Order: sequence, then structure tokens, then C-alpha cells
Amino acid sequence: MSRSGQLIHPNWDLPMVRVTDGFSIEITAKDTESLKRAAPSMPAETPVSVTFLPGETLEARIAAATAVRILGFEPMPHFSARRIESRAEFEAYLTAIVGRAQVRRCFVIAGDRQTPAGPFADSSTLLATGCFEKAGIKAIGIAGHPDGHPSMSREQCWDVLTTKVADIENRGMAPLIVTQFGFDAESVLAWLKELRQRGIGVPVRLGVPGPAGIKTLLRFAARCGVQVSASVMAKYGLSITQLMGSAGPDRMVDALSERISSEHGRVRLHFYPFGGLERTVEWIRSYNGRRKSVAP
Repeated sequence: MSRSGQLIHPNWDLPMVRVTDGFSIEITAKDTESLKRAAPSMPAETPVSVTFLPGETLEARIAAATAVRILGFEPMPHFSARRIESRAEFEAYLTAIVGRAQVRRCFVIAGDRQTPAGPFADSSTLLATGCFEKAGIKAIGIAGHPDGHPSMSREQCWDVLTTKVADIENRGMAPLIVTQFGFDAESVLAWLKELRQRGIGVPVRLGVPGPAGIKTLLRFAARCGVQVSASVMAKYGLSITQLMGSAGPDRMVDALSERISSEHGRVRLHFYPFGGLERTVEWIRSYNGRRKSVAP
């Protein structure tokens, strides 16, 4: 087993029997009770990301990460660089989650603020402090954007991603790419193939939206710059002109199950539970009951 595989997930390099094997999922600081209720349906050591949303206190995020650890899962707290007001705040949060939740991996992003609230303009400036490796963090997650980034060209996205991967490795930590959610398996896999062709072989978690109301899905897509053309949404199994009801990622996950192969390298799914954590976990359980294995 590779070094990065061991640091990111204990079973990363084992054969994938089902496309949902080794999935990760995201929660907010307010989702602790939902996580407790969903816990019996989740595998031990499931990676659980804890978001860094505006309006939440550091103490609430620390408590959420601690709850993830107590429940037997692997916490991966977010650090939103532009929302951190000072280096002291950054170091206090990092020290607390390592000490209280035994955090070993973190997800580092610039964040959606246009103007930084403090000294950190982007994720690279957080990495440059050297605080993560000093605190004993073993793995760093960074964002991938199969649909592109609103502030960067496609080539700039690749340049930034390549630089961050190298920086994390040079600091003695394992990089992990977690992609923005999308609705088109074909474009996601094309991006993943290009990633490998560019020589970036690190593990990737592909973002998948959990089942949710159609209006909710479109609202998050608009907020995050995700493609929502009529043709893309038709592939996903819904029409953008019919906004009533809800939709699950069945078609998208089916397509990933059928097409993921060795050329795509180490890949797992990361679920964004826009329609609720318990609903997403139940969808995964039900999906596993219907689909026994991935294509050979």
C-alpha cells in the first residue's frame, strides 16, 4: 500500500467492489445530531468533512470534529483561508482540533469571500505557514474543479493544482484532491483522465450531490459555479424547467460505476448532502443494495 493511501484512507488501495466503497461525506457544525442518527449505517473510519461556514463559531466546529472522532469516523475539518481573521485564530483552531479530535487530515480552500478577513489570501498562504506539518497533520485535501473556476482559466486551474500538490508533498504530507460536486459523470471522468495524463497521481474524491429537492440542487449549483445546462441536467435525470420534486444521483453514480477503470487511478466518492445527511446515507445504503459491484 502506498504512503498516501495509508494516510488518506486505510482501505484506499484495496479493490473497489462497489463504487460507493470508501465514500466520504460532508457535514456542517449543526449536523452532529444527524450524524449520530446516521452513524449505524456508516462504515467505521468513514472520512467526514466538517465545513467552515460563515456564522458558525470555532467552538462549534471543534465540537463537530470531536463528535466525528467519538463516533468512530475520521474528521477532516475545513480551513477557509479568507474567512480566518488572524494567524492566532488559525493556530488556535488547528491546535484545538488536533488536541481534542485527534485530527490527522485537513481540507484547505481559499473560500468564497472576495476580500480576505485577515492575512490569508488563499489556501497556499495557509500552507506556507508550516503550521499543518508542525501540528502533525498527515494529509491535506485541496479542491479540484472539473467544471472550471470562475476566477481562473482552465490552464491556471491546472497550474495551481500542480503547485499545491508539490508543495504538500514537499512538506511531508499526503495530498488529496476533492472535487466540486457536478451533475455530469462524463465531464468529471474526462477531467480525471486529464489529471492523470498530466502526471498527477494522487488520490481523488469525486464530488456527488446527495438526493435533494431540485430547487435546492440548482441553488447550490448557482452558488458554486456548477454547470446546469439543459443537456447536462438531462443526463442527470431531471429537467431544469420542472422544479418540483426531488432527485437523487442514481444516473450519475451508475455512470461512474460503469466507467471508472484503472486509468483513473485511486478514486472514491465524496457526498455533499444538500438534502440532509441522513437522507444521503440512506440513499447510499439503498444504492448498495441495488448495485452489487462495479464493472470489471
